[in-house]
Amino acid sequence: MAPLPDATQRWRCAGCGNLTRFDVTRSRRTTEYWHFDLAGEHQVEQTDVLGESVESVKCRWCGRDDAIELVARTDA
Repeated sequence: MAPLPDATQRWRCAGCGNLTRFDVTRSRRTTEYWHFDLAGEHQVEQTDVLGESVESVKCRWCGRDDAIELVARTDA
C-alpha cells in the first residue's frame, strides 16, 4: 500500500509514469448528524471522520498496484 501524499508529494506509477489517475480503496469510520424532515426524508448536515485507512492504490492506466511510489511534486 502506498502512503498518502502530503502537500509536497504526489503519487507516481513507476510502471507507466502515470501521475494523475489512481483507483483508491479506503475505509472510513464516521459519525454523522442526520436531520429528518416531517415527511421522513433526511439530510446529512455534519460528518466527523473518526478514522480512515487506505487499503490499496492502483494505477488507472496500467492497473498495477505494486508500482505506486511517492515523489516530490517538483520532481514529477
